[in-house]
Amino acid sequence: MEPLSATATGTLLRVRVQPRASVTRLDGVQAGALRLRLTAPPVDGAANAACLAFLAQALHVARAQLCLQAGDRSRDKLVHITGLTPAQVAAALGLASA
Repeated sequence: MEPLSATATGTLLRVRVQPRASVTRLDGVQAGALRLRLTAPPVDGAANAACLAFLAQALHVARAQLCLQAGDRSRDKLVHITGLTPAQVAAALGLASA
């Protein structure tokens, strides 16, 4: 399973989040999902907000272009990115193949 897939309006990105990490960073692709370590705790949506803010900054897009489609209360999340192709997302995140 690939972490990126195309949609009619953009790209779906599979993300595996590790909250309460010592530093916020991307940790590559593992088991078909982009691994993202976040310093934010998984309380009151803080990790979800931090995840979307980090991805928006890394992709150089407005936060409004990102939508959490699945995984609101899970470590495994599905993020829809409007206006970018999977190739553009892979290039911006430094993924070798997508």
